[in-house]
Amino acid sequence: MNKYKTILRCLVLSFLLASCAENKKQLEKKPNIIFIYVDDLGYGDVSCYGATSVNTPNVDALAAGGLQFTDGHCSASTCTPSRFALLTGSYAFRNNAAILPGDAPLIIDTQQETIASMLKKAGYATGVIGKWHLGLGDGKPDWNADIKPGPLEIGFDYSFLIPATPDRVPTVFVENHRVANLDKADPIQVSYEKRIGTDPIGLENEEMLKMKADSQHSGTIVNGISRIGFMSGGHSAYWKDEDFPIVLTNKAKTFIEVNNDKPFFLYFSLPDIHVPRVPNQQFMGKTSMGPRGDDIVQMDWMTGEILKKLKEMGIEDNTLIIFSSDNGPVLDDGYADYSAIKIGSHKPGGIYKGGKYSAYEGGTRVPTIAYWPGKIKPGKTDAMISQVDFFSTLAKLTDQKITDKKTAPDSFELLDLLLGNSNKGREEMIEEAFTMSIRSGNWKYIAPQTKPTPGWLVNKDVATGLQTTAQLYNLKEDPKEENNLTLKFPEKVKELALRLEQIMKEPTNKSER
Repeated sequence: MNKYKTILRCLVLSFLLASCAENKKQLEKKPNIIFIYVDDLGYGDVSCYGATSVNTPNVDALAAGGLQFTDGHCSASTCTPSRFALLTGSYAFRNNAAILPGDAPLIIDTQQETIASMLKKAGYATGVIGKWHLGLGDGKPDWNADIKPGPLEIGFDYSFLIPATPDRVPTVFVENHRVANLDKADPIQVSYEKRIGTDPIGLENEEMLKMKADSQHSGTIVNGISRIGFMSGGHSAYWKDEDFPIVLTNKAKTFIEVNNDKPFFLYFSLPDIHVPRVPNQQFMGKTSMGPRGDDIVQMDWMTGEILKKLKEMGIEDNTLIIFSSDNGPVLDDGYADYSAIKIGSHKPGGIYKGGKYSAYEGGTRVPTIAYWPGKIKPGKTDAMISQVDFFSTLAKLTDQKITDKKTAPDSFELLDLLLGNSNKGREEMIEEAFTMSIRSGNWKYIAPQTKPTPGWLVNKDVATGLQTTAQLYNLKEDPKEENNLTLKFPEKVKELALRLEQIMKEPTNKSER
């Protein structure tokens, strides 16, 4: 009897070992996934997309060895909506997601599936490092205690965040649920309604500033830079803007090293080239365009450091890198850093009209590159793709089924396109600004703007292009959107206006699940 028990135990053990080995083998087949998400990088801001005043060899290497999209889009021309859409596969207007203050609550429902939670179910270690700007907590965060819900409650195993944007308080890093390096004897308070504390502010202490700022960006001064909003306390936790590339890149490298025993997903969200532009000393003066140009070089270096780490660890061939930006470019965005003066012949949006905040193509058409050595066929494609599609595409890549119609409702699976095996992209797509637009093939319809332009935006160069009349363009014949065809093609205007209304009411791909 004992003999049979021993045999049975051996069989069970053999089965378990074989099962574990098979599970490990299956996990090893799944690629690591890194999304390098740049801030405010325009279509023409990198050399592989035509820039000549700045050199970006590392981004160029991704493009040369991967698939370069010439009609790749973020879903909105501002940051928070694009980030929401990327992570959830849902257009941001369905959640009324807009540009958030630095003390906003988390806008992604903890019950809503994200790319991170989906990949976590597939066996991935998941991390987010860099700019967040999707809110933290369930009300006004207590920056001196656990700050949740946040990334860890929506699928990420690890997070190291700039909570909102570099130009907003609080100017501290948040690691997982806590402010990093916080002295409990110097508690943080944050207000976007009124001045608090006794720290100097930009409106009163211009002599302390590294660069002057508009009234919106003239709150509490940190590191010689005045910010949006007011804060007191937390001085030991303050970041130094010049250290962003070093601190964040080292955190990303560590995440890669620590999680190399299984597939990992890293959402590496760079603060460059968002204001305030304060490049590290090693990048200052690398271009003739001032801090904005130097920040592009800095961004390229950060990208290269990730590539270098993957090569050092021998995992480059098993890592899919997606490189893109959260919206189009902007020059004057609140600080006197001479970006508009020193621009020279550089065209941040390439040939495309508009930029950040704009409904024109320059607002959402951004550099988009997919790189996976030996798996993605190098080349260029003019197929249309939106960042909202990466949810379903990565689900397909990792064998995850999307059965719930509430999950990633606007995301289309385009894996064959991403791998370079097809040139079939989206047929239609929504673009979100201070009004809504729809792309249908080469046609683009921009709905009349019904809401006023925010007061803080009116006097900036980025406000050009915000119109109160309907617009229709044929992008194949008129990529610069110079000839409004509404009077020439009134039926097409009606057709696209109706189609836009239909998609906004009901996602187009829900019925396919």
